[in-house]
Amino acid sequence: MKSKLIVLCLFLALSVSSCSTVDDLLSFNISNQTSITIKSNLPINLPSEVATPDVTTNSSTEFKNNKTKASLVKDVKLRSLTLTIDGPEGKTFTFLKSVHLYISTTDSDEIELAYQDNINSSMNTMDLICTDKRLDQYIKADSYKIRTQVTLKETLTQDVTVKAAMKFRVTADPF
Repeated sequence: MKSKLIVLCLFLALSVSSCSTVDDLLSFNISNQTSITIKSNLPINLPSEVATPDVTTNSSTEFKNNKTKASLVKDVKLRSLTLTIDGPEGKTFTFLKSVHLYISTTDSDEIELAYQDNINSSMNTMDLICTDKRLDQYIKADSYKIRTQVTLKETLTQDVTVKAAMKFRVTADPF
C-alpha cells in the first residue's frame, strides 16, 4: 500500500511539473511600444487624458515565427510595462503623481492594463504595476488603442514625451 502511495505521489508531481514545462515550451513574448506626449498645459492634481496613437500589432508575424496561429493562442498577459522619458533631455518623473494605462480595440471593451500611484521617482525610467487581465483578444487584433490617464503634481514648462514599452507573455495550444 505504501509503495502505491509513493508511485501516485511521484506521478502527480511529474504531471504538475510536466504541465508547466509544456506551457513554457508553448509560450513566447511579444513586445510593442508607443509614444505618449504629456502636454505642458495639463492641470495639477486632476486626472487628465493624454492622447495616444493606436498601436499596430505584429502579432500574426510573431505567431508565425513561434510556429502557432491566433486561433491556438489561449492566454496572453502583460509581463512588463516600462515608461521612459524621451524628451526633454534630463527630465525625470518627479512631475508625475499617478499614471494609468488602459487598452481597448474596436471589438473589445476597455480594461486597465497597468498603473502606478503615489509616484516618488527621480529617475527617467519607471516600471508600472501590471494588471493580471487576460489580453488575448487585444493582442490578436490588428491594432489596439492605449488610453493614458495622468495626474500631475507640478506644472510642466514644456511637453514631455514618454515611450511605453510593453512585453506580453503568450501561451498557445499545441494543436
